[in-house]
Amino acid sequence: MTRHERTVDVLIVGAGPAGLGAAAALAASGVRRVEVLEREQTAGGIPRHCHHGGFGSRRTTGDLSGPAYALRCVAAATRAGATVRTGITVTGWAGPRTLDATGPGGLERITARAVVLATGARERPRSARLVPGTRPEGVYTTGELQQAVHLHHQHIGTRAVIVGDEPVSIAAADTLRAAGTEVVARVTSHPPEPLSAVRPRHGAPLLTRTTVTGLTGRGRLSGVEVRHQDGRTTTLPCDTVVFTGDWIPDHELARRGGVLLDPGTRGPAHDAAFRTGEPGVFAVGNLLHAVESAGTAAAEGRALAAPVLRHLATGAWPEGRPALAVAAPLEWIAPNLIGPGAGPPPDNRFTLRTGRRLTAPLLVVRQDGRLLHRRRLLLPARPGRPFHLSADWLDRADPGGSTVRITVE
Repeated sequence: MTRHERTVDVLIVGAGPAGLGAAAALAASGVRRVEVLEREQTAGGIPRHCHHGGFGSRRTTGDLSGPAYALRCVAAATRAGATVRTGITVTGWAGPRTLDATGPGGLERITARAVVLATGARERPRSARLVPGTRPEGVYTTGELQQAVHLHHQHIGTRAVIVGDEPVSIAAADTLRAAGTEVVARVTSHPPEPLSAVRPRHGAPLLTRTTVTGLTGRGRLSGVEVRHQDGRTTTLPCDTVVFTGDWIPDHELARRGGVLLDPGTRGPAHDAAFRTGEPGVFAVGNLLHAVESAGTAAAEGRALAAPVLRHLATGAWPEGRPALAVAAPLEWIAPNLIGPGAGPPPDNRFTLRTGRRLTAPLLVVRQDGRLLHRRRLLLPARPGRPFHLSADWLDRADPGGSTVRITVE
């Protein structure tokens, strides 16, 4: 089969809020050939099947539903002059900044002056969480549930258990109720927040310090087996279970291209200019920090335009950048490279995650034995939710030094 070869200025993989935000900003800045490839048949990313409100800016756009927000993102990119192509799957790399793709028109090989990876993140499914038991119907992630209800109008069961207590679990509960499904419990291994252990939240009991140990049922799910911290076990009768949160980046394409991954985020290692370890390859959005809001991803996409424009103008790319690393109970930090000429991260702050609740944590930043920063946060840090570290110390870090380490004391 003949492979069609061509070139563009900027090739963006992924048409979610981050990729579309980048496309709109780059095209509006005068980049002539900006192309976005999306493997789904419809552009817009996860918001396409999030029918709750809360998307967009109340000041500029009003409180939009997810589908309305997705349409707005697509319209902004195409109006600026970017080309958005759907139903196109990128299959691999044929060389630096050269990608192979396939779609309705056949095989393609596209070479770009700059490549932007905006492939997003996904929830870890039941199989990846190693939950044993039978394999009945009625097992979903939040994304699968939302697509089943809002895109495909499928029937969902009558009684559901939600696994997880990240913000996305509330969206799962809202989707289940929209489908007429009773939420009988939310289950999390985390300890309770103040008062939350003794009262229902969002209309369903929250079972804290509780672990899912198995699924039961033949044909259709009949129950979720759980174990409490004190060793008690029980089975929650239900015909639907939704595994929420526990996000992982969609990093397969980055990995196939030899892009260095950060061990904490498991997305591409990157600096504040969204530059990865591969010259000319940028990354943006929830591929870098699973998972932030659609608005955050879109804002990052817009911010990406300036460093891409600089690269197109100069071709410069940094080498030997010091990494940023965290120690437990911190799980990761983003950005996670210090890059010359990158400037501070968006909003002049780094994003972190913790594996357990921290009450007023004292964050300490050191490099080669030197204290760069020491500050106590006033608010608690909670698992599954972002908190932030000021970047005011960044100009004191040595760009030729070793790893910058962030600890909690």
